[in-house]
Amino acid sequence: MSANKGLLSSTLGMVGHNKRYIFWFWLLNLTLAEFGTSAFRKSAHAILDHSFAADRLVHAFDLSVMIELLMRPESGQMSAMTTPALYFAGLFFLATALFLPGVFQGYASTYRLPREDFFRACGRNLWRYIRLMIVAGIVMGIVAGLLFALNGALVKRAGESTNELLPFEVQVTGLGVIFLVMATLRIWFDLAEVDIVLSDQRTVRKSIGAAFRHTFRYLGRLLASYLLATLVAAVILLAGLWAWMTLVRPESLWGAFVIGQLTLLLLLIPRFWQRGVAVSYWQQKMMIPIVPMRPMELRPTEPHPIEPKSVPIAVVSDGAPVVPEPPSTTPES
Repeated sequence: MSANKGLLSSTLGMVGHNKRYIFWFWLLNLTLAEFGTSAFRKSAHAILDHSFAADRLVHAFDLSVMIELLMRPESGQMSAMTTPALYFAGLFFLATALFLPGVFQGYASTYRLPREDFFRACGRNLWRYIRLMIVAGIVMGIVAGLLFALNGALVKRAGESTNELLPFEVQVTGLGVIFLVMATLRIWFDLAEVDIVLSDQRTVRKSIGAAFRHTFRYLGRLLASYLLATLVAAVILLAGLWAWMTLVRPESLWGAFVIGQLTLLLLLIPRFWQRGVAVSYWQQKMMIPIVPMRPMELRPTEPHPIEPKSVPIAVVSDGAPVVPEPPSTTPES
């Protein structure tokens, strides 16, 4: 529990020091949503500006009027209104793949990451990140398809029982298991994303393998952190819906806009919190420490004193010294 608390506290501090990333992603989402809904807005204006039914959508939300609006021939084809929204949703997906490496680099830095370093991390890891997301999409799609098919078969088999509540119980239990499995896969690929960026790993499969080992080695700790962030997101969503239904008057357009955008902004916090959990865990468990190289210290050795040797010198009468020959080492016979 103390280790998990340390992971959560370090993550909250990390996210708190980088609040600007949450704001910029919210602003990007708002801008792309504005462009994505432009086609529907033009079509709705052309009809509702000359119809008394507009009052039932301005001062309240009447679902039957909305359905009638979409079914009228003047609205055009449904694909003409939904296709721009799908395009800009895909653009937001690509923008997320582009900017998240810079977010990871900013989270791991002990200082405010400069703009140049942020975009440098984004550009260097873009192709690696896209390859990883392709692998994650394939794996998650296959696993989710198999789990939903298995859950459907179990519910169908439970329907043959005489217990009327058994199919519902089996379905709810199956959905809970699917949620936990998909959350585990999400943790796995989140750790792989962080390892690719912070380790500057060019080989994607090495990061996937390392993340897989760490995910299942510390699954309880990581899953508890992710589930706590998911619970916070659920509370924010319910609070936003309650505020929309109780505090916003039906005719208040700006009130609905403010409450809706504030809810979306707050919903980004748990998601970035989960990203911070992955970065914090990588720093604690997956980062390879770099040992600084120090120059080898050589201890000065004391020189051995050289003992002077005395050589006898014979002096003759003319003053010239004569050095006697050294004694012969030949053994006497």
